[in-house]
Amino acid sequence: MEIHLNRVDYIQVGVTSQKTMRLLPALGKKATQKVAIADHDGILTCFGMKKGEAVPVFKTLPGQKIARMDLGGAVGTPQEKIFVCSGSQVRGFTKKGKQFLTFEANLTESINAMHVSGADLFVCASYIYNHYCDCKDQDYYLSGDKINDITCLSSENLTRLIPVLACQDRVLRVLQGSELAYDIEVPGPPSVLELYNRDKGKFISEILYGTTDGKIGLVQIGEDSAVTKWEIDNDKKKGGILCIDTYDIVGDGVNDVLVGRDDGTVEVYGFDSTNEPALRFEHVLSESVTSIQGGCVGKESYDEVLTATYTGWVTGLTTEPQKAEAGPGDEVKMSKETQSKVEALRAELEQLQVKVLQGREQYQQTSQSSTAVSAVPVFSVNDKFTLCQDDASYSLTLEVQTAIDNLLLQSDVPIDLLDVDKNSAVVSFSECDSEPNGNFLLATYRCQANTTRLELKVRSIEGQYGTLQAYITPRLQPKTCQVRQYQIKPLSLHQRTHSIDQDRPMNRLNLVGQFSFAEIHSWVVFCLPEVPEKTPAGDSITFYFHNTFLGTQLEATYCKGEGHFRSDNISTISILNDVLSKEATKRKINLNISYDISDDSVSHTLKMIHPKLEYQLLLARKVQLIDALKELQVHEGNADFLIPEYRNILDESANLLEEYKKQPAHLERLYGMITDLFIDKFKFKGQNVKTRVSSLLEILDNYDLNSLLEFFQ
Repeated sequence: MEIHLNRVDYIQVGVTSQKTMRLLPALGKKATQKVAIADHDGILTCFGMKKGEAVPVFKTLPGQKIARMDLGGAVGTPQEKIFVCSGSQVRGFTKKGKQFLTFEANLTESINAMHVSGADLFVCASYIYNHYCDCKDQDYYLSGDKINDITCLSSENLTRLIPVLACQDRVLRVLQGSELAYDIEVPGPPSVLELYNRDKGKFISEILYGTTDGKIGLVQIGEDSAVTKWEIDNDKKKGGILCIDTYDIVGDGVNDVLVGRDDGTVEVYGFDSTNEPALRFEHVLSESVTSIQGGCVGKESYDEVLTATYTGWVTGLTTEPQKAEAGPGDEVKMSKETQSKVEALRAELEQLQVKVLQGREQYQQTSQSSTAVSAVPVFSVNDKFTLCQDDASYSLTLEVQTAIDNLLLQSDVPIDLLDVDKNSAVVSFSECDSEPNGNFLLATYRCQANTTRLELKVRSIEGQYGTLQAYITPRLQPKTCQVRQYQIKPLSLHQRTHSIDQDRPMNRLNLVGQFSFAEIHSWVVFCLPEVPEKTPAGDSITFYFHNTFLGTQLEATYCKGEGHFRSDNISTISILNDVLSKEATKRKINLNISYDISDDSVSHTLKMIHPKLEYQLLLARKVQLIDALKELQVHEGNADFLIPEYRNILDESANLLEEYKKQPAHLERLYGMITDLFIDKFKFKGQNVKTRVSSLLEILDNYDLNSLLEFFQ
């Protein structure tokens, strides 16, 4: 059963963070609800709808940026008290706007996640979780990785609450007091948690989670273990999940799952008879959706999905049918109410145009005087640089609160720019001199008139590390620009994982020296993505990684004075060896390095590269044939005389060219990896084989796996 929802824009506030908009409980069964929304200007706005107009209930004064919002109240009463956190402070407001609580959590960092339940307040900074009851300290926990969100389950007898933390290392941590009860592995870094069926009763044991790579799942939490009920994969490569809510919008008595993503997609998942989620509705807004709620706002008895976006737009997707469109020849009859609305808007628009003209003239006059001071307009940028597992590339998403004019990308490491379908900006490349200036990429994106969000994809080469810089220029006067920097790490295509296959042939690298735990941890952070900046608690730590491009793996175990690295790819060990010894030399630390190289691992890695290389060579050959086959087809008038294989290439030519275009330098990259593997294998044996690389390339041009394996022997 599909549902039809119509879009209505209500109001716009300042830039908003994740989970900062909530609907207050309704007074009657079908009554409309008030909306509370908080923004980066520190303003908490509460409004309701009257005769189609958004009417403010209250608005607080500006202050420090508000990072989260939650609703609370005494257990068993309507949850209509509004709690907001800014910096390390939590404030509470009544539904009329009266402030009744100011609580200083005394944290050194800002609060980025919060949950309120009765007299209990749970707050999280980057790595720290604190629980307060009646504003008194109760529990404290230091997480092993960054905390993205928190929620709490009420247990059967309500004697204790069970806090669940969503942590960046792909784990949900379930706490008991100040201790970790157990953790749950999830398929991506969880960005948001939501209680499932929050309104259906006292006892809730199920939690919905959304990940930064766009996956959704439902987990049932027990006292000492958890069960995954279902998972929705992100096959269509949509954006990461920023917010989730549950509400029966379909009207079948079962709560649907409402989802907001960072690419502006809003989704409604309903449940069929087998209790499996199915997509019932989808709508795309032009910017990321930071909050989503189900309820009744615009008109009583009509349910809707209410969203808040990054730039502060509050938009409803309502079940209320829109007025019928007038057909050709019909007189369009506007109600008096609509006519007066349109006239009021026209008058307001004229006033604004006059104000803009006056402001511009004033600016021109003052800018010519000798005492004028130019003020740089401040604008907020929401950026994300993440590794995509599916195609081993980095996705760079930039969102600005005003329209982007242009974007300049500069890199001091060799990287490829990949095509993104959603991107409508015009890209142009500039010549760059890599030798004296270390410039490997200079590209400019010119954006269309009202682009506020830009998505790019880049692919790096492991072993080459440096910085990618983005210069963002919005359409503002006077012209201004912000620079954002992104580190490309030596092992940039590695991603954290929960475990590795121990049966593969492994190469080992062992370091011994006078270094502290913090020092070797900082070197590992420098080398590998997805490692927490903070030195882990305890005396030693083990991290597992897999290479998203090749599927090879790495295990890193280290403590004070010792480091042990194991991988089935010699090149990974070689890169680590070079970078770690360089970092130790910088700090004048003497390292004792030993390695144990497995010859079997080389043929194992070549066999892992084989299907990728074979596929790319076949694709390249097919693409080379397309022009010749098309010419033959034109000459002969049809393609019936061709063998089926060639006819198939002609039929698929558009797809083949599209795929080939999307993967620039893919073949060269695989050639480069095999060449590095060859050089690294003999480097560890103390031999320099660079003179034999040309023979290796000849073998690759007439590729056959067995002859390649023989050459490596």
